[in-house]
Amino acid sequence: MGWFMTIIIGGLAGYIAERIMKADMGIFGNIGIGIVGAMAANFVLSLLGFYTSGGLITQGIVAVAGACALIYIYRAIKARG
Repeated sequence: MGWFMTIIIGGLAGYIAERIMKADMGIFGNIGIGIVGAMAANFVLSLLGFYTSGGLITQGIVAVAGACALIYIYRAIKARG
């Protein structure tokens, strides 16, 4: 996927995750958390033997799930500290 589509999908995934998790991150935070969440979720899925196709919808779902997981992990670490 090109950089432009990565930013678009990451921003959209971050926005959806922000709404699901009731967080407030701003546009750059949404893009960042969406891109990093997608990469992390794809990595974990590949370790488990699942490989996502290159489709936009599949990657969007994986990105949202990964972004939600990162928000959850951040909150858990922040609560302990």
